[in-house]
Amino acid sequence: MRTLAEAEALVAAVQSALEGSALSLRPPPPVPTTCCGRGCNGCVWEGYYRALQFWREDAVALLSG
Repeated sequence: MRTLAEAEALVAAVQSALEGSALSLRPPPPVPTTCCGRGCNGCVWEGYYRALQFWREDAVALLSG
């Protein structure tokens, strides 16, 4: 994922798949609101996308099980 739009599409698709399978998972990580826009090393967006990847992996494991 490289954009918020891609992340939002991923969240929607995963939540739809979970609902369609009558499964539930913790909510996805919240979208950052504190980015200063300076391209910092370790930006809050990097952490968000990493956390979203872990959330997606947990959802895939739940759907596969």
